[in-house]
Amino acid sequence: MTSHVDTIQGPIGQESSLSNWAGPYVTDMLGKGKALASTPYQAYSGPLTAGQSGLQNQAYQGLSSLSMPTSTMGAYSPTSFNDPGVAQQYMNPYLSASLEPQLAEAQRQADIQRVQGAGRMTKAGAYGGSRQAIMESEGIRNLLRNMADITGQGYNQAFMQGQGQFNTEEQRRQQAQQSTNQYGFDVANAQQGAGAVQRGIEGEGIAADYGQFKEERDDPFKKLQYQQSLLQGMPVEAQANTYTQPTGLSSLLGGAGGIFDFLGTMGIDVSKLFGGTPATPKITRQQRIDQLVAEGQTRADATNLAMLEGL
Repeated sequence: MTSHVDTIQGPIGQESSLSNWAGPYVTDMLGKGKALASTPYQAYSGPLTAGQSGLQNQAYQGLSSLSMPTSTMGAYSPTSFNDPGVAQQYMNPYLSASLEPQLAEAQRQADIQRVQGAGRMTKAGAYGGSRQAIMESEGIRNLLRNMADITGQGYNQAFMQGQGQFNTEEQRRQQAQQSTNQYGFDVANAQQGAGAVQRGIEGEGIAADYGQFKEERDDPFKKLQYQQSLLQGMPVEAQANTYTQPTGLSSLLGGAGGIFDFLGTMGIDVSKLFGGTPATPKITRQQRIDQLVAEGQTRADATNLAMLEGL
């Protein structure tokens, strides 16, 4: 059985310092870093965003002056050519412009023929007779038939012309209603798009202001991190080595270890001096050391006692 307890005495702590060649440079650098970190925050006083341009302002003013024709917008309600008074409204102008001149011309031609017939009757000595009456009656009948044909054809053409004009104007009214609706929608879309652009410009200003606020708020923390980064890699922490001073019992037991070795060379079984052959340990040496330390022994004494117990 051998026991060795070293009695070592030395310094309680050890501290590292900078090299002589690096000391002045590092000291100067740290001083400048501290001065920079102590500099007050310099805020940017210029515009953070571009804002709206002059042309954009003119465009927005023009769009804001536009009004939606909501009173005239809506669905188109068509009318019918057969509604009361509609056909006459479109036919009468044609009748006045086309039918009446034709009737007047038929009357004029009938009068010419009547005069010519009366002249022939006069030359023949039959003026005022039954023959003249028959000729004039036939002329009147032809005139009435001609005027009836002209009237029928005229009303038919007037109906067709009036209906075509009605359809043309109906399409124009429908297109005008669609154009009015489209204009209102275009105004709404243009104003909505301009509003979205204005909102985006305003949002950029708010984001820039908030970013400036965060930068000013975080400036002290960034300066602290900057100062801390200057110390990275430098031996600023003290390195301490602590030693345990051996007690009197440890010294005694340490000396007793030499006695046990001497008795062993003489053929004396040291274990029999403590009650015969030691039993197989039920706990390990470390467990026994921890137990003795818990009972109040120092770790060095507990180690030597565990060795004496054969552990």
